[in-house]
Amino acid sequence: MTATQELTAFLARLQYSDLPEDVIARTEDLFLDWLASVLAGRHEHPIPLFERYATRMGPADGRSKRINHGSFTTPYFAALVNGAASHVVEQDDLHNSSVLHPATVVFPAVLAAAQDLGSNGQELILASVAGYEAGIRIGEFLGRSHYRIFHTTATVGTLAAAVAVGKLMQFNANGFTHLLGSAGTQAAGLWEFLRDAADSKQLHTAKAAADGLLAAYLTESGLTGAQNILEGPQGLAAGMSSDADAKWLNDGLGTRWALTETSFKFHASCRHTHPAADALLDLMQREHLTADDIETVTARVHQGAIDVLGRVDVPQSIHQAKFSMGAVLGLIAVYGSASLVEFRDHALTDPRVSAFRERVTMVLEPEVDNAYPQRWLGRVSVTTKDGRTLHGATDEPKGDPGNTLTRPELEDKFRRLVAFSGAGDAQQVDAWISAVWSLHTQTDLRTLF
Repeated sequence: MTATQELTAFLARLQYSDLPEDVIARTEDLFLDWLASVLAGRHEHPIPLFERYATRMGPADGRSKRINHGSFTTPYFAALVNGAASHVVEQDDLHNSSVLHPATVVFPAVLAAAQDLGSNGQELILASVAGYEAGIRIGEFLGRSHYRIFHTTATVGTLAAAVAVGKLMQFNANGFTHLLGSAGTQAAGLWEFLRDAADSKQLHTAKAAADGLLAAYLTESGLTGAQNILEGPQGLAAGMSSDADAKWLNDGLGTRWALTETSFKFHASCRHTHPAADALLDLMQREHLTADDIETVTARVHQGAIDVLGRVDVPQSIHQAKFSMGAVLGLIAVYGSASLVEFRDHALTDPRVSAFRERVTMVLEPEVDNAYPQRWLGRVSVTTKDGRTLHGATDEPKGDPGNTLTRPELEDKFRRLVAFSGAGDAQQVDAWISAVWSLHTQTDLRTLF
């Protein structure tokens, strides 16, 4: 069999009983973390635009819930809106070696379909695992070259979402092959928007979740798709990568649970900023420095960070500030935190943050670049105003699998994100957390929230 065929065969035979307990528990962790991002993003631009579009174009009722709007609609529009909302505050998860944000595409699609199909919690968990395992491997397969131009969460995310919904529908291997074909031919999403502070990033995740769901429903109805969309001569790798490696498509299937390698976001910014942010924070605490003590900061980064963050000079919006290494390190230096509150209140308006931003540069560091994307190392060099040169380093940023967020920390993050948007009171928050920690026992997902 080809690597793609091995992947589709694995997806078809995967059962809930095959999942280790830690995989089930981690899926619930990731689901709670995703839900926090959905709720935090409900008022953030451009989410109201997606809500208005869904209200205008979609039906007034249905079986799938627009979480922040509180109304039910079709699975497609629920996936679209929830997918957009869960990516806007930059607090959703990331898998390092695939450079994929799985939650923001998999969970909106699989939850909307599960509510529509009457699936239970165990079926949702199984389908989510399938989406993560397939999406992560396809992202690894497309390689670093893909990410330079394409937003992997938009492109690969379409296939990950499709696989998750296809698993809910109990596709066989042939069905998954057609499904990948129909999802892969829709895959799109370009990084150019970063230069203009445009809103495309939320459109990317909205469309990936909704189009993946679309591919699954059409495949169930009999629509055929390309039989070799990943490895074919005019497929994804041929058109979107120069270093694709098929070995990743079937890497450790059934033994390596890639879902458990996924990182949680601690800072409310692009993940490429996190290693340097942690390294600077550690250095400042170790040396008892304040922002006023620092003359310059050099963030020693991998090429991917330069490709994404190097396009932002002076941020024009809060969201663009989250893709500015200088703005993120400015918040860390001045406030000791780069949370949603710091970005909202200070990223664009505090002159101390702006001044610090101008003292930050990025340079390519071979050690860091060679480790990427499997490991995201943080290295910074600081010159102080009294003439010292100091160095900070972190090998596992907060949230990485080896430095992960515990369930109490995830609950704390959930409470902070809900408080940020005012999406619920303390009693409602407790109910949401309790429901997610018992996701594997839920029988009616329409009443989950």
